[in-house]
Amino acid sequence: MFFGLLKQEPTAPRRRSSVRTVLIVEDEPLVAFDNEHALEQAGYRIAATVNDYDHAVRVIDEGGVDLVIADVGLHGERNGIDVARHAALRALPVLFVTGRCPVDARSIAMGCLAKPYAPRDLIASIAVIDALLRGARRPKLPPGLSLFDD
Repeated sequence: MFFGLLKQEPTAPRRRSSVRTVLIVEDEPLVAFDNEHALEQAGYRIAATVNDYDHAVRVIDEGGVDLVIADVGLHGERNGIDVARHAALRALPVLFVTGRCPVDARSIAMGCLAKPYAPRDLIASIAVIDALLRGARRPKLPPGLSLFDD
């Protein structure tokens, strides 16, 4: 029989994260799948992966999303810029992932990650956005990430 206390290994305090749940708005199925897989592997919760404005707005309006990752070009009449405008009305941060960052993105998104990008660069970009949201020192930017805070 054992009556002693178990000594636990000391654990490093976890930094509080602002970004836990992500909405992926992407109309290319392979890119959407890769993003979803990479984010889940990195410990993020995926609120949904959608490919058009109407579905994105529905998920945003349900709440519980911390960050929207949106491609600019989407199927249908409305695009990722429209999604970002809707998210901005709810004070929800947006990261564009696109081949061409829109000129008016500065007022509706925190930054743009240029396509094509590696999954590690997407994860690192989210970490940068998270640090900015928490007011922490900005980490080194991954390749392809442009921020609009400057």
